[in-house]
Amino acid sequence: MTCASRCFTLEHFELQCGATLPKAQLVYQTYGELSSDRRNVILYPTSYGAQHTDIDWLIRSDAILDPTRWFIVIPNMFGNGLSSSPSNCDRCGLAEQGFWFTHLDNVRAQERLLREQFGIEQLALVYGWSMGAQQAYHWGALYPNQVERIVAICGTAKTTDHNRIFLESLRSSLTADPAWNGDRFEGIPDRGFRTFAQIYASWAASQAFYREGLYKPLGYDSLEDYLIRGWEAGYRKRDPHNLIAMLDTWLRCDLSDNAVYQKDYLRALNSIQAKALVMPSATDLYFTPEDCAAEAALIPNADFWPIPSIWGHRAGNPYQNPEDEAFIQKAVWALLNR
Repeated sequence: MTCASRCFTLEHFELQCGATLPKAQLVYQTYGELSSDRRNVILYPTSYGAQHTDIDWLIRSDAILDPTRWFIVIPNMFGNGLSSSPSNCDRCGLAEQGFWFTHLDNVRAQERLLREQFGIEQLALVYGWSMGAQQAYHWGALYPNQVERIVAICGTAKTTDHNRIFLESLRSSLTADPAWNGDRFEGIPDRGFRTFAQIYASWAASQAFYREGLYKPLGYDSLEDYLIRGWEAGYRKRDPHNLIAMLDTWLRCDLSDNAVYQKDYLRALNSIQAKALVMPSATDLYFTPEDCAAEAALIPNADFWPIPSIWGHRAGNPYQNPEDEAFIQKAVWALLNR
């Protein structure tokens, strides 16, 4: 397997919020070899808080995405700390300054990367988990003739009101810290990180996951140990401004909020021509199976295939869970072999 991490620059890139970045940076990594006809391409967008090194564990010849057969591209989402983000871009602020990224921005930049850097105009698959699934839906609606298949795992095409409550609580946990001055952080939000991790952990895994103590076989001595080392430590690796920027993207997720569909959500979903595999977790608390099923019913060529797991939202990124990984792999390989 060959892989390479690079940066694609977009000159004078106009964002949906109205700001223009003189030099927007899209950091990406590729795996495998591009075929001569450029038709073996899988796009794999990043999820909340993740960078490409956090999610490429499933790219192996015997795993969900096979780099010996496919040319796989992971573009890092704006705001994640590698691509243009508040932590590395003077022009990138937060919603408090009237600045935010949207998935329209992400997908437009990704389309230019593929076309201008590689001459790619057709995607065999867009595979995404969580916020990556949101981007997969956007690809299907905005470029319906260029996407053959979509796998949307534990994500919706539009942020629901219930999901919004979760996201606002995460945002408030950080901005309630004394280090927040109303505009940015003047220090490390220690109390904010602790509360942020506790909220996230309570939503991302199911009640059954905690009832059965599934964190103990993972090497954690107690629930407190799991919350600190398994959750808080990971988010402390991220700049808090970036965490907020990605929340603001998630909060604004709406497949139809663009000039093409003009807030016609039903028409946007119905426009997706790709073969779509909609895979929620049976126990996801914020991308619920009911919400995902309602969207799948509006996509002409969608199959609804819930993951029968008690891992909650984390079932969709099962790097610690071989059973759910095998379930997803079987479904994805079947779709790719159609």
